[in-house]
Formats: sequence, C-alpha cells, structure tokens
Amino acid sequence: MYLEHFGLTEYPFGLTPNTQFFCALRVHQEALNVLLVALHSGEGFIKITGEVGTGKTMLCRKLLNELDASFVTAYIPNPALSQAELLAVIAEELGIHSEKVFRQGSVLKRISRHLLKVAAEGKHLVLVFDEAQAIPPDSLELLRLLTNLETESRKLLQIVLFGQPELDALLMRPNLRQLRQRITFSYRLERLGWGGTEHYLSSRLRVAGYNEEHLLTAPAYWFIHTYSRGTPRLLNILAHKAMMVAYGKGLRRVRANHVRAAAADTEGARGVVRPDSPLWPVGLLVAAGAGWVALSGVGGIWP
Repeated sequence: MYLEHFGLTEYPFGLTPNTQFFCALRVHQEALNVLLVALHSGEGFIKITGEVGTGKTMLCRKLLNELDASFVTAYIPNPALSQAELLAVIAEELGIHSEKVFRQGSVLKRISRHLLKVAAEGKHLVLVFDEAQAIPPDSLELLRLLTNLETESRKLLQIVLFGQPELDALLMRPNLRQLRQRITFSYRLERLGWGGTEHYLSSRLRVAGYNEEHLLTAPAYWFIHTYSRGTPRLLNILAHKAMMVAYGKGLRRVRANHVRAAAADTEGARGVVRPDSPLWPVGLLVAAGAGWVALSGVGGIWP
C-alpha cells in the first residue's frame, strides 16, 4: 500500500506480535530480565500482568525465542479449559500421545513420566500460558499440583502466566492462596511515557527500513501519544492509519491532522491534555499552525 511511498521494506505497525520488532524499552526489557532470571533459577511460577495492548503477547513470543536448548517449552495461547482439557492440551504440546478417549489419571501419569525424562536429559520444561486470566480456578489448582513434581534438587516443571489485571483478582481468591504463595517472581507492564512512545515508534520504523529522519512531525508524535495513552497496540493502530492518511494525500511526512483523522476512526483512541501537562507547549505549537478554532474542535483533546 504505502511501502514504496515511504521507502519501507515492510509495514512497521502491524498488530501481529513479530519479535523482529521487539523494542527493548525499559518496561519490556525489565520484564524479560525478570523472566529469564526466574526461569534460570528454577522457580515454579512466574507471573506477568498488564492491561490490554501493553505488549504481553510480544513479550511472551520474545521469551520463547530467547530460551536456549536447555529449555523445553510449550505455549498455550487459549487456556480457558477444564482440567481434563488442559491436561490433554499440555500432553499434545509436549508431544505425548494419549488415547482419543482419555482418562485424566492416565494422561497425568504420562505427563509425569515425560517430565522425569526431560529432567534426566538435564533440561528444564516450561509451560507458557497467554491470557491466563481465562484459566478456570480448578485448572489453576491442577497446575499447582503439577508443579509439586520435583526431584531432590529442582522442580520438574516451571509455569509462566501472562495475563490481564483480572489475573491478580483471580489469584486473590482464598481457594487459590497456595498457588499465589508460589509465585516468587512477578512483573506489571505499564503504559509507555512520552519518551517511550517516541522511541517505540522510531524503533519500529527503523526495523521496517525507514532510513530518513522524522517521518512523523513532533506534533504528530505528541498526538499519537495523547490519543493512545502510551498503549503499544493503539500506538500501532494510530501510526498505521495516520500513515495511510498521509499517503492518500501524497505527503511523505505524517502530521498532527493525519493523526487526528486516524483517532477519529479508532475505537478506544482518546486523550485529554491539561494546561499543566509537560507536553502543553507542543500543543501550543500545533495550535499556532492549525488555529485555535481547529484545535478546540477536536473531540477529546481540549479539556
């Protein structure tokens, strides 16, 4: 669509969590470091939470790519499963063959034998769950029981839970207190600040092959941050749509009005700029160029 127009080799703001575009911002790098340290330490449960669109799935994929051959991993993206279904999915992901009509106890024994085999090879087995807030409480308790399997020196199974903040609320239930106490490492992904937004967008453009400077004007960066509130998924959507608007007008730079047009067409894109905001002077520059009337007419921007 606009690749040749902007001199790009691929689309920089796709929503697919392509780890080629992983941006080592402080919040995501810290989370990755926590995961790697915890897994190499042999901890049983690790938890990463964050609001929708803050980059949990990207981080999850990055983790799976970073683990070396001493780790055997299984990735379960949709874990809203009963105990029997969860055991069957785990067995399938680990390459364990089971009967089509299976008995839960039989599958559990096969998984246990497989864990012992992996440990005997000197490897670590890690189950990674995305959208972990959807795991039913009974199935979470099953995972806790699975992590009881251990040798004299280490756990046979490690579990990483990626979930929305609802996961924290779920784990506060009294019947899950034993599992909650076993989570020794956790991290909360926060939205990006202004500097993080600018670095994130610039980094993705560079990876996509953009070799010139300042595809987005300073006011465009500011409006994207304001409308997205620093949420990476919304940053991608707004930047992509704004580039489409600029391309449609035959322009090679993305400006504030292009971002405003993109925001008007995007669910969840809203922003409020206060006069005491540290970004307010940039807003005045935009206003000087576009006029006070145009600025005050933009829904969601003027307090």
